Amino acid sequence: MAAWTLPPEQPCWPFDAGDWRMAMGLMALDPARWLMVDDSCPALLAERRVLLTNRHGAVTGFLPGSHDAQAEVLALMADHLPRHFPGAYARDGRHLTCHLTGETWDLDAAAPNPLEVAGRLVAEDLCLLLPGDDGAPVLAAAVLCFPNRWRLREKLGRPMAGIHAPVALYGEKLGRPVDRFLETLAPERPVWRMNWGLNDDPALFQPEEVAHTAADAALTPDNAGHRLFLRIERQTLRRLPATGAILFTIRTYQRALADLTGAEAAQVAHVLRTVPEPVARYKGLPRTAGPALAFLDRVAARATDPS
Repeated sequence: MAAWTLPPEQPCWPFDAGDWRMAMGLMALDPARWLMVDDSCPALLAERRVLLTNRHGAVTGFLPGSHDAQAEVLALMADHLPRHFPGAYARDGRHLTCHLTGETWDLDAAAPNPLEVAGRLVAEDLCLLLPGDDGAPVLAAAVLCFPNRWRLREKLGRPMAGIHAPVALYGEKLGRPVDRFLETLAPERPVWRMNWGLNDDPALFQPEEVAHTAADAALTPDNAGHRLFLRIERQTLRRLPATGAILFTIRTYQRALADLTGAEAAQVAHVLRTVPEPVARYKGLPRTAGPALAFLDRVAARATDPS
């Protein structure tokens, strides 16, 4: 499938005119929009292939007992992708072809880790949650090529509280609601949500924590538009009907601040000003918010007063 026949990338937008707020922000997911296929996917899939070859141990993790859930994910994708994106994917019996990469996969020969094949088919990162020893869901398998400041190996086998321990206010505000939601998530009611960050590095593969490192002295309001990137994650959650596992997908989008409209710049600036200090520290905003705000205010001002 030629790249120019793919629909254009349409990043989601996580802001409105209100203050920052700590919330799950869950929305009902249209099953047809479970996975996103657009004109950015060929380059993203190529980058994923490189990472899976050169950094395999860093971007994959599979615990014993997760194979059946992995296989269910691949089977669901093998049904979903050709039906919803027939120009990009084609299935012939047990063989699935991804025209975006030119690869054909034998679905019956995807052992030992079918989730890795699934992670080579789409731009989304894939994380599987399965019940741990106490019944609470733990991260049991993942293909995570585009982490944002966390390492898969440090999270594998952990429950939600352990995975999100570094997240400011998570325990106080979201820990119990998230646990209750996961307990009651039904296969027929998938959901999606958004997350965001402000980075000074455009790389998609960012496993290193830099929130508490010193800001780059060369970052200024004059160059912040091209040096700072709004990183937005479109996340989906669905319970797999056969195994009962929970699949968490992450599609990452990035926009340079220079590409924002005046209205968008004003919304981002307002959110940056209303983020509580613990959250700002967690997100690394002390490194980036000063130049970002100065730049965003200029863009917003020009939009309201072009003269």
